[in-house]
Amino acid sequence: MIKDAASDQPSWLAGWFSFWTAITSSNPAFYVYSTGLLEVALALCLIFGFMRRLSGPYGPSSSDIGTGIVYALVSLMLLLINATFGPSRHSLDFLIEKKWSRWKKIAEIKSH
Repeated sequence: MIKDAASDQPSWLAGWFSFWTAITSSNPAFYVYSTGLLEVALALCLIFGFMRRLSGPYGPSSSDIGTGIVYALVSLMLLLINATFGPSRHSLDFLIEKKWSRWKKIAEIKSH
């Protein structure tokens, strides 16, 4: 699949696609499943309010949003709600913070 994608790209990107072809050709299933698991983990973190500051996958350095614009907007809205109103009492982070107060540095944008 990477080789097919490389054919539609500028020639100066050939090295980049060759690199990824070499890396992933030995065990493509590993890379496919690990990418899928990472995406599911990010989604669950956002849904359940776990490590929200770190789990927002889109930021100022994101360059290829593709269909991810919806995820970016949802992440942004959840972070804005958290920053405006403070931590939600219905999140996993809130429960962890009760037992381990230093968790706020990892999880929260703003805490009351």
